[in-house]
Amino acid sequence: MTNRYIRKSNLFSLHKTGLFTAVNNKLKEGYTFLELRSDIMSGLVVALVAVPLAMALAIASGVAPQNGLYTVIIGGGLVALLGGSRFQVSGPTAAFVVILYPIVQKFGLGGLLVSGFLSGIFMVAMGYARMGRLIQFIPYPVTTGFTSGIAVVIAVLQVKDFLGLSLKSMPESFIDKLIALFHAIPTISLSECIIGFVTLAILLIWPKINKRVPAPLVALSIITIACALLSLLFSDIKINTIGGRFAEGIPQSLPQFQWPWEGIGIDGKAFSLNLNTLRMIFPSAFAIAMLGAIESLLSAVVADGMAHTKHDPDGELIALGIGNMICPFFGGIPATGAIARTTTNIRFGARSPFSAVFHAVFTLLIILLFAPYVSYLPMAALAALLMLVAYNMSEYRHFIHILKVAPRSDVSVLLICFLLTVIFDMVIGVSVGVGLAALLFMRRMAEVTGGHKLEVSENLQFLTKNIPSNIVIYEIEGPLFFGAAEKAAKTLTDITDEIKGVGF
Repeated sequence: MTNRYIRKSNLFSLHKTGLFTAVNNKLKEGYTFLELRSDIMSGLVVALVAVPLAMALAIASGVAPQNGLYTVIIGGGLVALLGGSRFQVSGPTAAFVVILYPIVQKFGLGGLLVSGFLSGIFMVAMGYARMGRLIQFIPYPVTTGFTSGIAVVIAVLQVKDFLGLSLKSMPESFIDKLIALFHAIPTISLSECIIGFVTLAILLIWPKINKRVPAPLVALSIITIACALLSLLFSDIKINTIGGRFAEGIPQSLPQFQWPWEGIGIDGKAFSLNLNTLRMIFPSAFAIAMLGAIESLLSAVVADGMAHTKHDPDGELIALGIGNMICPFFGGIPATGAIARTTTNIRFGARSPFSAVFHAVFTLLIILLFAPYVSYLPMAALAALLMLVAYNMSEYRHFIHILKVAPRSDVSVLLICFLLTVIFDMVIGVSVGVGLAALLFMRRMAEVTGGHKLEVSENLQFLTKNIPSNIVIYEIEGPLFFGAAEKAAKTLTDITDEIKGVGF
């Protein structure tokens, strides 16, 4: 029975448009029940990793934890089914936090949902415009710079809950955040600190003991049970939990349909959608689309390297765009390919895109069965989890390596992109970084482009035998564009009055 193949199907005939590419390719190869079992097991493991991360990332973005879970359920399942990567797992990621948090502060949840919908439109357009392969031309110093910058911003955002600081509100700019956190140091909570550091210690130590059981599941389960027992035994111990932060808790039900533009705005008021609001959120939506495309395709490349597969970048962008267009209608925040969850999916035996679909199904089952217990999760524990995520995505080794061995131009791009991302935002950092890298590339091309007089040889006599003596031929090496035109023209300065024409 286990060797029997599931019948191949023509159900997904839309693959010609770029959809269902990975699913179609797998079904053409054949799909056994043994592979189905492997997909179910890997999907379960990834769900156990995704649930706490989705809640933590949603809270870090300024929205309720269930919004992150709905993203896993809707976005994770749809993108896996429609996409072009066999093992990609999509959902909320840490990189989005630096973009989503300011949107929520300015426009509320409604503004975030509309931004996610618009970003999905941009992604679909990029996919149909065949821009998937263009993403790979973004220079490595730029991606390292903004990724490291995002990691720093995320880590700083977690300091408040990790240390239990009392802050009325978190300022918008990075420098003001640091100043506010510094002034709030006297309000440190010892119990929150202990929870944070113990959670972090378990997250770091557990993988060395057992790699089969996800560290976040073990760490958060132990801490949650311990904190619940302490609260029952000692009533004077106050621990900040998800239930305390979000009094309504996580709904123990299916994601409910809602119009994105009818979401809640700032201060609990209704979100107002108009042309002025669209104009203000348009840049953020475009930034979400660009970052989502970059991170998703980078994750797909990592998956290809691990599993020796080949993804369809344009199909992946289209699927990601459709997922982000549908997610807001069910309260989901923007989603993209998650490298950590994708690698976990592969390591735990995934065999097809259905493993990511199962991870979405298991996430839904966890909500339906265990939602009341999730409210006991301490905020300091989730902050510790996100701090570890920020550390892992910082790529500090690559950052230092570039500083040591890369040319000064690459180092300049890296540092400028990093500092602009941290001090201002990722949009400015990436825009300036890509622009600067492009200018430096043009300068390099101009340096390698040159021209010289073509020497007459036996092999070139057929070109020169009928050319008059007052005509000179020059050969140009390298790409000739406006950046190199002036240098090429300077090679003609030695032309004498006897020369009446130049050929290239």
